[in-house]
Amino acid sequence: MEVQPLVEELGEYPFTALDDARARAARAGTELIDFGIGAPAEPVPAIVRQAMIQAVEEEEISGYPTAAGSAELRQAIADWVGRRYGVELDPAIEVLPTLGSKEPIYHLAGLLHWPGSHRDLVVVTTPGYPVPARSARLAGAQVLEVGLDREAGWLPRIDEIPEEAWHRISTIWVNYPNNPTGAAAPLSFYEDLAERCRSHGVVLASDEAYSETWFGDEPPPSVLQVSDPTHVLAFNSLSKRSAVPGYRAGFVCGDPLLIGAMKTLRPSMGVTPQRFVQQAAIAAWGDEEHVDGLRGRFRAKRELMLPALAGCGLEPVGGDATFFLWCEVSGGDDMAAFERLLEIGILAAPGSMFGPGGEGHLRFALVPDLEECRKAVDRLAGLGR
Repeated sequence: MEVQPLVEELGEYPFTALDDARARAARAGTELIDFGIGAPAEPVPAIVRQAMIQAVEEEEISGYPTAAGSAELRQAIADWVGRRYGVELDPAIEVLPTLGSKEPIYHLAGLLHWPGSHRDLVVVTTPGYPVPARSARLAGAQVLEVGLDREAGWLPRIDEIPEEAWHRISTIWVNYPNNPTGAAAPLSFYEDLAERCRSHGVVLASDEAYSETWFGDEPPPSVLQVSDPTHVLAFNSLSKRSAVPGYRAGFVCGDPLLIGAMKTLRPSMGVTPQRFVQQAAIAAWGDEEHVDGLRGRFRAKRELMLPALAGCGLEPVGGDATFFLWCEVSGGDDMAAFERLLEIGILAAPGSMFGPGGEGHLRFALVPDLEECRKAVDRLAGLGR
């Protein structure tokens, strides 16, 4: 029996390496404060949980959900996009509910690459979320990594793309607010990049899963706000916005041709959210009170952790969005800093896990509750002495 060779070549998903650190801490009897994985551990909002419970109780017969999601959910998503960004979407042709955002992000490469196509190149930013690059390689595409420029607010160095490569590019992936740096992108960035992508027939795919976790004066914009959204897709999720990563509820919106192609494939994959999850998602997209409360809790943890990290040689150098703190390691060795923190019972993600450009940094996900963050501050104070 043979398995796709690229599976072995890609290796394990990078974050599985943190499992070994957790196991080591457990064997040593260390009480671990885990800032490693960006999965919110906040209580499920009552309005969302109750919608789920009611939907389960009312569903006496469990049928298959429709591949395109319910019309009610598509409308709820379109309504939210309209309120949040001032963009009007046609829910019938420009909105597709998904199993979170990772699922459609992964599947896009299979839609846009096939043997013999001259569009064999996918552009991703680095350091960054690994799924777009891994899925592209498994689909048979080549990957071009473009570095993020700290001096430019962690925006990608798009000018590094050789002019002669543009005709080979199928997709350019961006992610703002950004994982791992916490940076947000201005609308002018999206406008310029979208225009360039349109002129070359390239899909601009924007992962916006952290759009509602921000701490500046204004909420971050979306790629959907560009003046001409042809060839544009935006991916979002309730995992971070509403603290329900286990519900697996998200969406992809944008270019009707691309959305239509994705709809055509979905019955073959069986990846539509369950009907009771769709009802919970309708409640979540329609409510902002729980989102404001969640943002406030992350703000409190952020304000507590920032000075504590800076005081022990971990200088926060990222942006003011997401629930990640991107810290530059004094001395530049992120793995040594990772091990040093593990010794005092603090787990963070080494920047090198996020690809080139991540070396010399640590990412802290503000997942522990406020009391655990206070304990972490006490431990960090001892480290800084």
